[in-house]
Amino acid sequence: MKTYLQSIIYKNTNIDILRLDLLHPDIQGNKYYKLKYNLEEAKAQKKNILLSFGGEYSNHIHALSLAGKVNNYKTIGIIRGDKPEKLNNTLSEAAKNGMQLFFTSRTNFRVLRKLVNENELEECEALLKTIVSDFDLKTHYLIPEGGTNTFALKGTQEILSTVDVEYNHICVSIGTAGTIAGIIASSPKYSKIIGFPSLKGDFFENDIKLLLVKISNQEYNNWSLQNNYHFGGFGAYIDSLVSFMNSFYDTYKIPLDTVYTGKMFFGIFDLIDKGFFNEKDNILAIHTGGLQGIKGFNEKNGNLIHY
Repeated sequence: MKTYLQSIIYKNTNIDILRLDLLHPDIQGNKYYKLKYNLEEAKAQKKNILLSFGGEYSNHIHALSLAGKVNNYKTIGIIRGDKPEKLNNTLSEAAKNGMQLFFTSRTNFRVLRKLVNENELEECEALLKTIVSDFDLKTHYLIPEGGTNTFALKGTQEILSTVDVEYNHICVSIGTAGTIAGIIASSPKYSKIIGFPSLKGDFFENDIKLLLVKISNQEYNNWSLQNNYHFGGFGAYIDSLVSFMNSFYDTYKIPLDTVYTGKMFFGIFDLIDKGFFNEKDNILAIHTGGLQGIKGFNEKNGNLIHY
């Protein structure tokens, strides 16, 4: 597979960017890896309907709709919250890709997320039948919110496989932690993995440890988190983040998204400013995609991102 590496320099510090956003014409970013083996498993189980969960701006829901369209699967998206009067760009494109959308309460959504993550399939089926009347585990293949399960972890362990340069720091943004877990497990021991959570909270460290146990019994000590760059959560932002993203694009011609990569690169540059990295460090930053969300962000907030 072709490697999309692009080098930039900030204050004499070199950063190589692994452009997963250029990986696939339809299913871009880390979602390509998360869905790769889930699609194979659905085929092995002879299930032709993919069902998953997400918020109204979910990159995962959008990518799954495309994966279904490209690979001839029917797709269903269970969306958190009430159905809006008008679908935003993310959900509108998902629907155009053939995905059936069902909206459910935040309470139901939390219960479903827990049941799927804990593999309580009978209880999950009973609740899903109240939302999707013809739901049947015999024909529907369930994928958790964000796509993170054991098959996704198998895929995310392949992200670094096309990179043959040695890096002492590898940076990646975090949503459901499936991508960083795969990178930690597959990285050389001399590389320090730095995660940038997109949500506030102290639960990510435990989530990552639980995912790593699913991959291997070995102990991983080469990773840490930078918890000060979430800007309030998934949908939150401040003017300085938007200004940074626009300036970053003007300088390097690389688009970022407001939920993940924008926050990560803001954090990387801020850490360089503060002396966390030095000029001799060889840094790899993973661009996980998510660019479809820019249209929805601008739609909601008034075209603040100018690319």
